[in-house]
Formats: sequence, C-alpha cells, structure tokens
Amino acid sequence: MDGSQAPGGFSSDGSSSGALPRFPPGFVWGVSTSAYQIEGAVDEDGRGRSVWDAFVERAGRVKDGSDGRVATGHYHRYREDVALIKELGAGAYRFSVAWPRVMPDGGPRVNAAGLDFYDRLVDELCAAGVRPVPTLFHWDTPEAVEAAGGWLERDTARRFAAYADAVAARLGDRVDRWITLNEPAELTLLGYGLGQHAPGRELGFGALPVAHHLLLGHGLAVQALRSRGADNIGIANSHGPTWAASESAADQEAAGLYDLLLNRLFAEPVLLGRYPEEELTAPLLSGAGPVDADLRIIGEPLDWYGVNYYQPTKVGAPAPEGAGAAGFAGIELPPGLPFAPREIEGYPLTDFGWPVAPEALTELLTGFRDRYGDRLPPVVITENGCSYEGMEDRERIAFLAGHLRALHDAITAGVDVRGYFVWSLLDNFEWAEGYARRFGLVHVDYETLTRTPKASYHWLRDALRAQR
Repeated sequence: MDGSQAPGGFSSDGSSSGALPRFPPGFVWGVSTSAYQIEGAVDEDGRGRSVWDAFVERAGRVKDGSDGRVATGHYHRYREDVALIKELGAGAYRFSVAWPRVMPDGGPRVNAAGLDFYDRLVDELCAAGVRPVPTLFHWDTPEAVEAAGGWLERDTARRFAAYADAVAARLGDRVDRWITLNEPAELTLLGYGLGQHAPGRELGFGALPVAHHLLLGHGLAVQALRSRGADNIGIANSHGPTWAASESAADQEAAGLYDLLLNRLFAEPVLLGRYPEEELTAPLLSGAGPVDADLRIIGEPLDWYGVNYYQPTKVGAPAPEGAGAAGFAGIELPPGLPFAPREIEGYPLTDFGWPVAPEALTELLTGFRDRYGDRLPPVVITENGCSYEGMEDRERIAFLAGHLRALHDAITAGVDVRGYFVWSLLDNFEWAEGYARRFGLVHVDYETLTRTPKASYHWLRDALRAQR
C-alpha cells in the first residue's frame, strides 16, 4: 500500500486517503471517558451526590432536560466496554474515578464499595491487556464539598489530596499512569465564572481563586501519588491556539489576554512554577491565599503533560456596548468581557459548530515547545475528538485522520509526543448539552443502552493494526 492509501480507505473529505504515518515505537494509543458522563448508578453502592447531580435538577440547566442518572450504564456494563476497547486495539483506557463514589461526603470516610467498582474495572482492563489510566477529578465535586465552599476554598485542595491518596492506596499496585485533574480551565470558566456548568456559580473574574485552588489540589495530589510510589503522573489541561482577529492593537491585546486566561494561566504554574504576567494575574488571585508558597507545590515536576485539544479560537476586541459577545465552543458569553471570540471562516464545522483545523494542533504543540523549552515534559494528547451524527461517520474518520497527521507533523518538528487518546469511546452525557451531541466511536442507544461500533471505530481499529 503506497502513501496515498490508508487503512479504512477514507480521506479528509471522507472518500479515500493515504495511510497514517508511522508513529514512534512505544507510542500509547488510547480512548477516554469520564465517570459522570457514562457510569450512571448515581444512587448505588453508597455513592454520594456530586455537583452535577444537583446541577441537572435545576430547570433549564441542561438543554434537553436530561441527566446522568443512567448515562450509558457503564457501571454495570463495564466488561462489555472493556471488550470493545480490546477489540479496537487501544493499549490504554483513560477513565475518571468519581470522587463522590469513593468519598461520598468528600472525606475523610472512604466508601469501600465505591472503590470496589474501580478495582473490578482495573482488573478487567489488566486482564484484557489494556493499561488503566485513571483521572482523579473530572468535574464531579462531592456536593458536600461544594456546600462548604467548593474550589473557592483552599481546604478543598487538601481534601482532594486525601482522596487521591485513598485511590492510589487501592489501585496503585496495577496502575502505572495517573492524571490528577481534567480541564481546570473549563471548571473555572464555565462552572464558577459563567455558571453554565456545575456548580452553576456566576462569579465572573471572581472565579480566579478557583483556578489557583484547583492547581494547588493538583500539586498536592502529585505529592500524595509520589508518596505511594507513582512515577508516571500528568495533568489533562485544555489548550488551543488563540488567533487574533486582526493585526490591530486592540485585537492583539484582546487575543493576548484571552490566551493568558485560557492557556498560560493553567500551563505556566505547572510547567514553570509561576503565573504569567503577574501584574495582571496577581490582583485576580488576591483571594487565593499564600500564592508564592503554593506555587512550589503546584510546580511539582511531572512525568508528562496532557493536552486536550479540540479547536483554535479567534479573538478580537470586545463587541460594541450592548451588542453582547460571540459564543465560545457552544457557550454564550455575556457582554462586558475584555475580549470577544469571532467566527473562524474557511474551515468545515463539526455538528457542535466547532471549526476543524488539524494544523492548529501542530501550531499549538510547536508553540509550547518554543515557549517552554526543556521545562516541557513529554506530551500526551489526552483528548481529541468531535461530535457528529450517524453510524457511517466519515466526518469523524476525516477528523481523526487529519489530526493524527497533524500530530505526526509536530513529532517530526521535534515535539516529544508519547500518546494519543480519542474522545470518546462511547456516545455519552455531554454536560449542559445533554444527549444531543455524539462524540463516541461507539453508538449508544439511550433507551436500550445497546452499543454499536460506528465506521470510525472500524477505521481506527484498522489504523491501529497497521501501526503494529
């Protein structure tokens, strides 16, 4: 098969295309999910309530009025899902552990029955030859912790570290790769800043202490994991290039501020042990506590750095007064912000309305290498995927093929990339969108919970076989 023919026979336009390039030996191929989006069983085996259990009960918070009480039923069908991962040929499965399932009140009491589920899941993965990669926190803060102030309080970071220790004590003999947090930027912005995700607070820039406490929780969790012998630890931060709407000074300044808040604010404390542009960020973090001392903990060295990538964002100066602001990633932004996302033209869109720009992934990774140099550890793409309807999901195949080629371009350019995880294995509960968006390689019938692999699943299975 020459360079113009690929496993699965699809191209960027869904017809026929070249084979994926060969990735380095030892490259990790995986799929990702998260607990609240797939597990269901929210009232079973002693699980406590999470902020998402509370959020979905508030009228109008989820677009289709749905919730995660059943989700995809993974709690009871995990063996079937592990078999799908094995058949796909993925070598790793990134799942999240639900904090309220392990510590129903956020601690200190540990719910043994909750840990038992993850014990069984890890055993099933190991038996299938699939590496378990748990994420300790994917947004499902215990409701009791939120009632005590949630991530606005420093004590939540300490509670989180105790939870991390409890999980590592049970699973650490079989887990050799750990993720502390998933997308603290989104929880800060959408959960505490805009109120469009759980816990639904609308604090605007007053949410910035949340970012600091999440990062402090990350650092304390790294210490807890290290104390249990873990030596393969990362974080899953969301990142995407910020494109200025024009060369004008106003647009450049707005894009720079946006990039600082959504990218650099979460990368640089972890990678460099300091916040960017301290004259801007220090006032915003004034309620976070002893920031300088905390940064020594937040900057605990990582073994690898996880990047969740979906799209670039074009940003310009704010819209005229009274005009409101453009949406971001399906989220309507309020007026009064110092920047305004703009439409990116000339690119195909996913069903979510997100631009498909694989080259932006190469730009992001080479930009990180140039900015952070030897302070950037090996990179793993911990999420990348798209929302499309249909079983013959050729657009998803094109998306994955294009982004994998872009990822290989970054490797060729000298970025040390060690792995790639597709979001997601299964169609699932897509947060405030409910069940209206389908990101899965596997279709889920939400009435019967029947799993049916899509064309993209079969394409990726063939592509992974060709990598062996």
